[in-house]
Amino acid sequence: MPGIPYEPPSVQADAFNCPHCHAYANQLWSHLWVSWGNEGIQSRDGFSLGMCTRCDEITIWADDGGLIYPDSSHAPPAHEDLPEAVARDYAEAASVLSRSPRAAAALLRLAVEKLCAYLGQTGDLNAGIKNLVVEGLNPRVQMALDVVRVTGNNAVHPGQMDLTDDVPRALALFGLVNEITEAMIASPRRLEELYGSLPEGAREAIERRDSTKAE
Repeated sequence: MPGIPYEPPSVQADAFNCPHCHAYANQLWSHLWVSWGNEGIQSRDGFSLGMCTRCDEITIWADDGGLIYPDSSHAPPAHEDLPEAVARDYAEAASVLSRSPRAAAALLRLAVEKLCAYLGQTGDLNAGIKNLVVEGLNPRVQMALDVVRVTGNNAVHPGQMDLTDDVPRALALFGLVNEITEAMIASPRRLEELYGSLPEGAREAIERRDSTKAE
């Protein structure tokens, strides 16, 4: 969400956004202990057990950094203003991130394409971004759109961009989609709500001022 940092889960990290409750919270760590029949409780080398201090849920990790439980990705939650149809693609991308960064990147490209369609841009995504630029799109938002577009497109073309094991690069795309949503949907909506809350007389005076300026 706007203004709230996201720290992806990482084995043995002091704190991160919990994959269970999504809150940024301190994590407690211990060895993974298992019970084998009559052999009693034994420590299993190569694995770590984490516990979120906020929700008390556990995470199970391979010490090479792989998250075993829960079976969820490190992706940040979708922006609350992401349109429902787009949020479904975002959620699907998050569900496959750890297993296939390439698939996640391609799905996020589709999400951005739908996001542009939601904003009235039809047809080719590249042309849609160009139209938004003509309409005054912030250059930084244009850069974010093109990063997701190009990365997602190249991820499915052999030799263009190898995202096979590149979770960090794919993970960054989720943050960009949320930033695009904030800039293109959430922030304008909040501004319109604030403007609409002004006294009617003040809004009429502003409209008279602007109509005079146009002449």
